[in-house]
Amino acid sequence: MRHGRNERVEAPYARLETLRPGIGRLLARNPSPYTYTGTQTYLLGDAAEVVVVDPGPALEAHVEAILAAIGRRAVRAIACTHTHRDHSPASRPLKAATGAPIIGCAPLCLDDDGPRADASFDADYAPDRVLGDGDALVVDGHEMVAVATPGHTSNHLCFAYRGGLMTGDHVMGWSTSVIVPPDGDMGAYLRSLDKLRGREEDEVYYPAHGPEIDRPHRLVRHLIGHRLSREKQIYKAVAAGADDVPGIVAACYPGLDERLVAAAGGTVRAHLIELARRGSVEEVEGRWIARQQEDPA
Repeated sequence: MRHGRNERVEAPYARLETLRPGIGRLLARNPSPYTYTGTQTYLLGDAAEVVVVDPGPALEAHVEAILAAIGRRAVRAIACTHTHRDHSPASRPLKAATGAPIIGCAPLCLDDDGPRADASFDADYAPDRVLGDGDALVVDGHEMVAVATPGHTSNHLCFAYRGGLMTGDHVMGWSTSVIVPPDGDMGAYLRSLDKLRGREEDEVYYPAHGPEIDRPHRLVRHLIGHRLSREKQIYKAVAAGADDVPGIVAACYPGLDERLVAAAGGTVRAHLIELARRGSVEEVEGRWIARQQEDPA
């Protein structure tokens, strides 16, 4: 977890960046310890038409920047990877301005164990079409394909287009993803990472936060290893006597920025739930105990 790093980053707000043929990027001005420099909106397509991916928060200046970047091109659709409030709310003013349908992830609204910058889901998200795994939309002569990647949220999708994969919050270029129950699921997240590891057609990842990832399969392998290492660390902390989430966070995240303690607690709980599914730990009257002497597989 590298959230909250204190470093100077040049943030090109409201400026369209061309990343590769048919893929452009716009940055919303919503920086935070959880969004890095802000949410990145992607425009897929060239001269004739575009799809807007992850329109972001409903900030007037960001919506205006997206519309300016679209110019005279037709908007084929507005696609959302998931419904945290830093990703989907701008879909509505964009639809009102362009008439384009909202597509992508399924609607989902519930409370979780936050808090974080995107702690609550977008309750007003209303897609015109929900995309399932492998569903495709032709954009300017090329297919945009939905790739189901539950874990960060149960409704999370990535979008593949012309060798690039828009990864939303599933894989990011600056930090590990926060997995917060009850909707965030560590087992599902690991299975989704393994799914991406097997997708050889993805040449580069374009996340919603942080820089592009030009060696994506190497990073995915690293993320899987990191999560499995963290799982063993959490199990060892429980076996050593840390029996609640705050105690486990203190043992496993020494020196953590106070602003990130709650999010770390959510991720620890997601690991504990996954360990409990496999019988490695058990929650008894609100306290966690280890059920086996060996490290979990």
